[in-house]
Amino acid sequence: MRLAFRIALRFLKSGKGQTVLIMLGISVGVAVQLFIGSLIQGLQINLIDTTIGNSSHITITSTSDEKTIQQWERGVYESEISHQDILYVSPAVDGSASILYDTSIDPVLIRGFNLEISNNIYQFSDNIYAGNMPQRDNDVLIGKDLSEKILAQPGDTIQLLTPLGEQHRLRVSGLFDLKVASINESWVVSDLNTAQKILDMGKQVTAIEMQVSDVFNADLIANRVAYGLSLSEVRVDNWKDQNQQLLSGLNGQSVSSYMIQVFVLVAVLLGIASVLAISVVQRSKQLGILKAMGIQDRDASLIFVFQGLLLGILGAVLGIALGFALLLMFTQFAVNPDGTPVVPIFINPSFIALSGLFAIVSAMVASLIPARLSSKLNPIEVIKNG
Repeated sequence: MRLAFRIALRFLKSGKGQTVLIMLGISVGVAVQLFIGSLIQGLQINLIDTTIGNSSHITITSTSDEKTIQQWERGVYESEISHQDILYVSPAVDGSASILYDTSIDPVLIRGFNLEISNNIYQFSDNIYAGNMPQRDNDVLIGKDLSEKILAQPGDTIQLLTPLGEQHRLRVSGLFDLKVASINESWVVSDLNTAQKILDMGKQVTAIEMQVSDVFNADLIANRVAYGLSLSEVRVDNWKDQNQQLLSGLNGQSVSSYMIQVFVLVAVLLGIASVLAISVVQRSKQLGILKAMGIQDRDASLIFVFQGLLLGILGAVLGIALGFALLLMFTQFAVNPDGTPVVPIFINPSFIALSGLFAIVSAMVASLIPARLSSKLNPIEVIKNG
């Protein structure tokens, strides 16, 4: 085996042109695979984060006529212990109202939370661009679009009209921008007590919201939550059931990415196999002499297997470096007006290692064809025919 490795190394050194050509082919294949895979993963993560990153992944709502959850404290506790991947569980109060300003009136959605917990879900504090979080009763947050419509600033007072005809004066403590127009123009956010008082709900809530660590397992976790609940007249929903079109688009991206990577690997494999097969013909005289000197067919085959291994390792290392260079160039040239990348690049060490491993395995698999050819060479015929 050591002899086969030394001969393989000498063959690679003597045929530098072919060696460089194969290495470039492997490296380009790995670089394309790494670039496409990282780009698609970054796009999917950014899309998921934009659409559901700052929202509830699993929501418990009431199916009763009152639309409120009885014994919601028990529901919060049972949800928290139902699955280890549940990160945050927060009760919420939702209700419609109207906001009065100038001579106009517009509908809004009152949303009351346990702000300390729900801030981990919606990231209100990170998205406040003026003012601060509610500090006392009757303090509320309003969105950017709503504040521009009613010309309200932190410290101003707004007036809400409930469906029961009651009017409430509230103080704007801060303005948020969650980057979603429908939220920015309609949400009025407060703590639980303020929302319950405005909507005349007593101590009841309308929903229990939660986030999970693995968003793509939200449907399975939701089933566990539903199984462990002892509450009656409630429904457990998850974001996957409510965003089928988004999931379909993500699956389409993943499939297209996998197809591209498979075709790139096939192209690399065929290229290596064809070049090494030609190398067998070119080296047939040397192989014939080696066999006449007593080298075994197994060792003759191992020469090309070792060549494939060495080429795969060198090509994988060079390809990973080239892939990082392509990713760096993309983040420098494909940018938004504010200088941030159009698509954030996601670096996954496992994916990088797997791409390199696939290249090495592909190179070794490709070397099996010339290895088989070399084992069948008849030294007498090769030497006789020159």
